[in-house]
Amino acid sequence: MDFTTNEIKDFLARRRRVEVADFSLTRAGVLVPLFRKKNEWYLLMTKRSEEVEHHKGQISFPGGAVDSDDKDIIATALREAEEEIGLRARDTEILGLLDDHMTPTGFMITPVVGFLKEIPKLAPRQEEVLEILEVPVSLFLDSKKERVEKRERLGEVIDVYFYDFGKHEIWGATARISRDFLREIADSKKPL
Repeated sequence: MDFTTNEIKDFLARRRRVEVADFSLTRAGVLVPLFRKKNEWYLLMTKRSEEVEHHKGQISFPGGAVDSDDKDIIATALREAEEEIGLRARDTEILGLLDDHMTPTGFMITPVVGFLKEIPKLAPRQEEVLEILEVPVSLFLDSKKERVEKRERLGEVIDVYFYDFGKHEIWGATARISRDFLREIADSKKPL
């Protein structure tokens, strides 16, 4: 499946975004960095260290909790990406926002989709990030590559998605955000 940054931007501008207004949750922003390599689309993800407070050792997008100094959720995602992996705001073209996602750990995440024309030299902050991963978008578009488990959350049974990527397992909010976004945009390109 192929798409352009303008198609992604238009798609995100047209769709009705689900916003969650639950003030008991910690508001957070994550950057969903897309880039092209060898004519394929990829997502930039991180493997979190065992030293971080939340989601130890998990694969995630760069991001974190909103600071009082952040102008908006986009500023949060960009600030966190720079702090965690050295990705500067000027290297990222913002394409739009995805639906808010609640996590069982008490966060309300707003994913901010960005495009990187090229991957600059990155510098992961070792106390937060063990590794930077380049994950092909195709992984999340192939239902044969996903595993689904039913889990209970707040009295509701939900699907939790898992994807194997080399020695890593991508699951939880990161897998759900990637899967939902990429499949929705792929479906939008199918002829009626």
